[in-house]
Amino acid sequence: MAKLVIVESPAKAKTIGKYLGKDYEVTASMGHIRDLPTSQLGIDVEHGYTPQYINIKGKEKLIRELKSKAKKADGVLLATDPDREGEAISWHLANLLGIDPKEPNRVTFDEITKKGVKEGMSHPRPIDEDLFNAQQARRVLDRLVGYKLSPFLWRKIRRGLSAGRVQSVAVRLIDDREKEIEAFVPEEYWNVDATLSASGKKFTARLSSDASGKKLLPRNEAEARAIEQGLQGAVYTVGELKRGKRTKQPTPAFITSTLQQEASRRLGFTATRTMRAAQTLYEGVDIAGHGTVGLITYMRTDSLRISDEAVAAAKEYIAGAYGEQYICPYKRTWKTRSATAAQDAHEAIRPSMPSLTPDEVDKSITGDTAKLYRMIWSRFMASQMADCQMDTVSVTVYAGDYRFKASGFTVTFDGFTALYEEAVEDKEKKETALPPLEQGQELNLVQLKSEQKFTQPPARYTEASLIKALEENGIGRPSTYAPIITTIIDRGYVERDQKKLKPTPLGRTVDSLMLEQFPRIVDVDFSAQMEKNLDKIESGKADWRQTVDEFYKGFDASLQAAEKNMEGKKIKVPDEPSSEVCPLCGKPMVIKVGKYGKFLACSGFPECRGTKRLVKDTGGICPKCGKGRMLERKSARGRIYYGCERYPDCDFMTWDVPVPTKCEKCGATLFRHGSKLYCAKEGCGFEMPVPKGNGNG
Repeated sequence: MAKLVIVESPAKAKTIGKYLGKDYEVTASMGHIRDLPTSQLGIDVEHGYTPQYINIKGKEKLIRELKSKAKKADGVLLATDPDREGEAISWHLANLLGIDPKEPNRVTFDEITKKGVKEGMSHPRPIDEDLFNAQQARRVLDRLVGYKLSPFLWRKIRRGLSAGRVQSVAVRLIDDREKEIEAFVPEEYWNVDATLSASGKKFTARLSSDASGKKLLPRNEAEARAIEQGLQGAVYTVGELKRGKRTKQPTPAFITSTLQQEASRRLGFTATRTMRAAQTLYEGVDIAGHGTVGLITYMRTDSLRISDEAVAAAKEYIAGAYGEQYICPYKRTWKTRSATAAQDAHEAIRPSMPSLTPDEVDKSITGDTAKLYRMIWSRFMASQMADCQMDTVSVTVYAGDYRFKASGFTVTFDGFTALYEEAVEDKEKKETALPPLEQGQELNLVQLKSEQKFTQPPARYTEASLIKALEENGIGRPSTYAPIITTIIDRGYVERDQKKLKPTPLGRTVDSLMLEQFPRIVDVDFSAQMEKNLDKIESGKADWRQTVDEFYKGFDASLQAAEKNMEGKKIKVPDEPSSEVCPLCGKPMVIKVGKYGKFLACSGFPECRGTKRLVKDTGGICPKCGKGRMLERKSARGRIYYGCERYPDCDFMTWDVPVPTKCEKCGATLFRHGSKLYCAKEGCGFEMPVPKGNGNG
C-alpha cells in the first residue's frame, strides 16, 4: 500500500510525484483547508485568544477525499511549503486527518529536484509547534485588528472600510512621503560646466570651488553669469591629478525582498506577479531533456547563504563559459540581515541546477517565468564571479580664480559585469573615461555653459522602494510584502500613478484618523517590534498567547478611548477635484469612488445629479487612426493599458506609456518601452533613448 504525501498545489504534486514513484501517492490540499470564520471574530478573547477554526467553505468534497486517501494509505507525510504558513497548513491537515503532530510526519523541500526531494524525504520530523504558533499569533493579531477596527471606521468614515495591522503602517509610509513632497520648497541653483578637450578628446568638468577651496554653487542666474564673466579669457590647466584603482563587487543572490525589488525595476513586475512566477519556477515546469523540475530553490527567504555544492557548480560553469580568471578566488559570504536562526533555514534564491542556463530553459518556457529565471540565474552566477576592476582618475582643473572637477574610470577587467549588473531606480549618468592628462597640461575650452536647476522633492514610493523601506524598517516578512501592496491598492487607500504609489483622499483620511486615535498601530517602530516578537515565538523564546495579550490590552484600551473621543463625530472624505465641468449645470465635477471604481460627479450634488465616466487623457494621439486621444484604461485584472478613445471603431491598444515627446521623423506620439522611446505609427520605425530626466513611466 502506498504512502500518501500531501502538498499545497497540483503542480507541486506532479513534480514531486515524478521523483517518488509508485510507492507514494502525491495529492494537493489546494492551499489552506481551515481558517477563521469570515462572518464573525472567531477568537475567544476571554479564554486565551483561542482561535475557532472551521473548514473553508467549498472544500468539503476535497476534505472527504483527503480523509479517504489518508485512511487507505500506509502512512501520511505532510510536505507543504517550508515556512510559517506551510507549517500552519500541515498543522491543520494533521488535526483534520487525525495525525499525531508530534510524530515524524512532516517533510520539507528547499528545492524540488530529484536530489532536493530525496533529501527532504530522508529527514521527516514532527510539526514545528513554535513555527505554527508564530503564524497563528500573526493570524490572530491581524483578525483582532481587522474585525475590531473596521466597524469603527464604518461608523466614523464610510461603510465597507477595513483596516490591517501591517497594511496601515504601509499606508502611513506612503502618506508621510506625500506630506514631505507637499511641504517641499524647491531651491534654485545653477551648474556651471566647462566642456574641455585634450588630445582631441572632449570631457566635461563642473565648477567646484574658488581658488581658496571655498565651495561654489550659484543660487541664481546673476551669480552664474558673474562667474562666467570672471572666467572670460581664463586659461584652463590640469591642477591636481589623482589616479587610483576601484574594485566593484557583485550583489548577493536574491532574497525575497531583493527579488521583488529587482523584478520591479528591471522587468516592471508587481510584487504579486513576481511571486506568482517564482512559485511556478519553484514548484516545477516541464523542461525538454529534464522533464518536470523545480528550477529554483524556495523563494520566501531572508537568508543570503549558498550551499558549497551550488558554489562549486557555479564555478564549474563560469570556468567553462568565461575562463578561470572570472571565478571569484575566495569564498564569498554575505551577512544576513535577520538575526534569528529560524529565518536562515533556507538558502538564498538560486537556480536548483546552476548548469541549466536561461538559453536552454527558454526553449521550453516563455513569458514571466522565463524572464524571472534568467534574472535569478544571472544574479546568482554573477555573485560567484570575480570583482570588476577599474582604474580611476579625478582631476581638478584650474581656471583663473575658479576650480572645476571631473572624474572618470576605465574598466581594466569586467569580472561579474560581463554577465549581470543590478538595476537602480532613477539611474544617474555614468562616469566616463577621461582622456590622458598630465599635471600642468593646458586644456582647450570648447564651451562654458550655465544651467538652471532646482532641488527635487523626495520621490514617491514605487513598489520596489516601498518593499525596501518595509524591509529596512523590519515591517512584515518575505511572504507578506506582495499581499500588503495588493491589499492597500484594492482597498482604495493607495493608487498607482505612473508606477509610483500615491495615497488617495480616502487613504489619507483613514491614515489621519489612525494616527490620531491609534498611533501605536501605525507606528513603524512598534510594528517592527511586533515582528521581532513573532520571531521570538518562532524560535521558542516567547509564548504566543502572552504576546497577543500584551498587544490586545493596549489596542482595546485605544479602541475604547477612540469611541469616547469621537462620539457623535463623522469624518468626510474630501472630494478629489477634476478639470471637468458638469454637462447638466456647468459646475465643477469631482472624482468620487463607487461600487465599480472612480467616476465623475457634479459638485452640486444632490441638487444636480450629473455624472460622467472618468477617463484619463494621456495627451497622446492614436498612431493608428491619427484622430482619437490615447486614454489610460484598466484591464479586467486591474493592469493599466492605453487605448484609442474611438474604440471599437479604432482598436489600437498598447501596454507602453504615451509620452509628451513627439516623433522627430513624423510628429506622431511616442511611446516608452523600457529605456527607449519609439513611434508606433505604421511604417515610421523611429526610435530614441529616453531623454535624461524624463519622468514618464
